[in-house]
Amino acid sequence: MTQSTILVGQRLRALREEQGLSLRALAEQCGLSVNAISLIERGETSPTVSSLHQLAMALGIPITRFFEDEQDQAVVFTRPSARLRSEANGVVLESLGIGLRQQQLEPFLITIAPGAGNLDQAVTHAGEEFVYCLSGQVEYHIGERLFMLEAGSSLLFQASLPHCFCSVGQEPATLIMVFFAGASNHLVRALHMEAHRLEGT
Repeated sequence: MTQSTILVGQRLRALREEQGLSLRALAEQCGLSVNAISLIERGETSPTVSSLHQLAMALGIPITRFFEDEQDQAVVFTRPSARLRSEANGVVLESLGIGLRQQQLEPFLITIAPGAGNLDQAVTHAGEEFVYCLSGQVEYHIGERLFMLEAGSSLLFQASLPHCFCSVGQEPATLIMVFFAGASNHLVRALHMEAHRLEGT
């Protein structure tokens, strides 16, 4: 159990209670089981990227709300040791910046274990997505097209196109991933809705 896992769970419970939702009501809205949500809230399990987005969509909030630890500000500085993170099913999600006033970008560092990803179910969401490969090899599907990402290669695409990825190298792959939701005050809310559900859901 990590401090980040506990923080995400505490944020989830506070946000759920602010909206007057029971565990069962939230489970019905997001598609996760009551037990899975309860484990996340107690800090006993770390949610997948897709589960965080399912919860964010159900609550009508940007995914960054789960990681916030400071008031909105004009400048955000984050040291590597202070990154808030979530890890599940071979994918580690680390926030690279949250808390900016009227923030519209969601920047993350993604580390993917060999063979991990979400090829079984493509996802869609509003806005645009930028992906930059720092290391490793990642198979990225966008619509009907397949792209092989290696260190230094990048993708920029309309995120309404179905997309999914998988690390195919012998070593873990790392990506910089940035979600942009345009003029919407709510950032990406529907990413990975059906990909990688928590075990037990």
